Amino acid sequence: MDSSKSAIVEIQNLFKSYRRGSQQIPVLEDISFDIAAGEFLALMGPSGSGKSTLLNIIAGIDKADRGVIRVAGVDIGSLAEAELANWRAANVGFIFQFYNLMPVLTAFENVELPLLLTGLSRRERHEHVEIALQLVNLADRMDHYPSQLSGGQQQRVAIARAVVTDPTILVADEPTGDLDRASAEEILRLMDSLVHQFGKTIIMVTHDPRAAEKAHVIKHLEKGVLTAS
Repeated sequence: MDSSKSAIVEIQNLFKSYRRGSQQIPVLEDISFDIAAGEFLALMGPSGSGKSTLLNIIAGIDKADRGVIRVAGVDIGSLAEAELANWRAANVGFIFQFYNLMPVLTAFENVELPLLLTGLSRRERHEHVEIALQLVNLADRMDHYPSQLSGGQQQRVAIARAVVTDPTILVADEPTGDLDRASAEEILRLMDSLVHQFGKTIIMVTHDPRAAEKAHVIKHLEKGVLTAS
């Protein structure tokens, strides 16, 4: 990775724990690292290592107990809930393991959903959706419903939905976990092109070493602590 690129995500001394009855269960302990703009980062670790919790904190879904996290210079840990929701809508694209598409909506309508929260006109939304679906090579499937698409095609629709707002970062939680190997490779190539051709920043949680190989940087978590890669 080009070291001259500035950090888009800055994580400093992050701690997170959950309460279970009278017990305080540590999940993340003193996590510090930066993610450069245009970087493809993989977070790896066994189940319960804290990688999904860390991803959720980066995405503004969860908050750390203490420590600082900045995304594009914004201290998201200091934002109130309403401010955080607005920030997420404008800055984060989500790619999930199980696609999270609305079954009663077409591919076009699923991709359009995040744009309904913006001030774009109907014509502008249409243009944005068409571009996003062309990007994932599904312009010819825009009127299809999720049940009419393969798993790989559904994940490509989900990726189009994630990028349609041109977010600051993309967060992907096991994006190939529900796909066969050929479809998984297709999705990883698409994500790689988003980084190399369009300069997107991707943070991906994965347990699959073959998926992690596509990343520029791999961070390993073990019981909430970053280990040497």
